[in-house]
Amino acid sequence: MRTLSEERRQAIITAAAAVFQEQGYERTSMSEVARRAGGSKATLYNYFTSKEALFESVVRTYSTQFLTQAAAELTSPQSQTLTLEERLTRFGVSMLQVLTGDNQALQLYRIVVGEAGHSDIGTLFRESGIRESMETLAQVMGEAVQKGELAEASPALLASQFTALIKAETDALLLKQAIPVFTPAQIGEMVKRGVRLFLYGARV
Repeated sequence: MRTLSEERRQAIITAAAAVFQEQGYERTSMSEVARRAGGSKATLYNYFTSKEALFESVVRTYSTQFLTQAAAELTSPQSQTLTLEERLTRFGVSMLQVLTGDNQALQLYRIVVGEAGHSDIGTLFRESGIRESMETLAQVMGEAVQKGELAEASPALLASQFTALIKAETDALLLKQAIPVFTPAQIGEMVKRGVRLFLYGARV
């Protein structure tokens, strides 16, 4: 059996990301991925046992690994000295950097949104890191409720509401053919507005 190499694995993931973006999840075949990666389908299956496993690796590589890292920082010992606003701001910036700073991540999200109604791609996407990140965020929300920093509510609902506010200004990107490039300063301002609306509401 050939030795599996990380370099070869990454080459397959890169090729797969391109095919998924061009053809969508349902129409993508392992044969086409193998052709693009410059190898055989047998070699491809040595690295990834199914198209589902390959898609999960692509998603983790280009988007959810960054959210997982950001979520881990929420509960790190260093973050305990920060205010809730500061912790949520850090997470929000990491989240928007994925959605606006990497076209690969946004294109994959577009695939998920477009095909979720007729395949299990939505579940695959959620299980590729989104679920664990949201669970960590919900844990932080629950702790904030217990401390009286947030009103009594379901921690999971608070986590969903918060992420919806953070990406509210970027949702229109899904409808654009050409994706604009946002500067770190612009991302920071969008996150600031979302965090403040979440914590303090829209009253003057």
